[in-house]
Amino acid sequence: LILGQSVASETSKPMIRLAFWIALGLVCAAFFEFGVVVIVALVVALVLGNLITRGGRATLVLCRDGLAEGARQALPVGMACAIVGTVIGVLTLTGSATIFGGWVVSIGKETLWLSLLLTIVTSIILGTGIPTIPTYIITASLAAPALLTLGVPLIVSHMFVFYYGIIADLTPPVALAALAAAPIAKASPDAIGWQACRIALAGFLIPVMAVYEPALMLQDGGHIAAQYGYWVEVAYVFFKACIVIGLLGAVAIGWLFGPLSIIQRVVAGIAALLFVASVPLSDFAAFALFAAFLAWHLIQVRNATARAA
Repeated sequence: LILGQSVASETSKPMIRLAFWIALGLVCAAFFEFGVVVIVALVVALVLGNLITRGGRATLVLCRDGLAEGARQALPVGMACAIVGTVIGVLTLTGSATIFGGWVVSIGKETLWLSLLLTIVTSIILGTGIPTIPTYIITASLAAPALLTLGVPLIVSHMFVFYYGIIADLTPPVALAALAAAPIAKASPDAIGWQACRIALAGFLIPVMAVYEPALMLQDGGHIAAQYGYWVEVAYVFFKACIVIGLLGAVAIGWLFGPLSIIQRVVAGIAALLFVASVPLSDFAAFALFAAFLAWHLIQVRNATARAA
């Protein structure tokens, strides 16, 4: 597109430009019939076409500089992948990850939440510096079986470990996504990583909610489904998840309908944790605390608006 635009800009006649872009699209479509040789020939032809015009030569210089800059910015990410890959290889080849999975199962017989915490740490470590598909393969084969043994549904256990394997890309100290964003934002990778964790705070808790309430992932329902129907529980759990996301977002940013005090953020965080917890009466306490927090905050915002007026 860049090289083609440079060639097309040499003419001021719209019909010629239209015909050029149609022809370019048809040639690109020939890739599906004749393979990559068509694309290579097209790129060579466009490069030659740009060489004979002043604007085209400037475009080629910009493309060259862009490719060089992209390669330079990719170096920190490549180095991080190499270092983390060594760590992952050691864990896999020595069997440490498998042993750790056995520990998770033994601990989970007493407390599931502690097993979930250990599984989260394992999934983040295993997912660090690895592309998406290998992340799923590694976490599903090493971490998910432990949750499956503890009675977590198959899809939920796989999505749980896969989710945290992906979140590893924004979790310090490695945070490859932050490393990739740092040259673009011209900021410290650590600062970007911690800021990303703060913004994504809800993302670290919603998968835990799915383990305790599998209806969030359209799996088997619990007592609500038995009494009122499956889709009622799905809607109820989805509603709770939306409240949790909103509360944790307010906690992380410090703003809802107006600025939040430290005490209000603590109250909102406790309400969110109560929604996630699957213990008797936790939902009632969570809704009560959420209603109190919301009323308190709205009254505060209304009074502040009245004083400003």
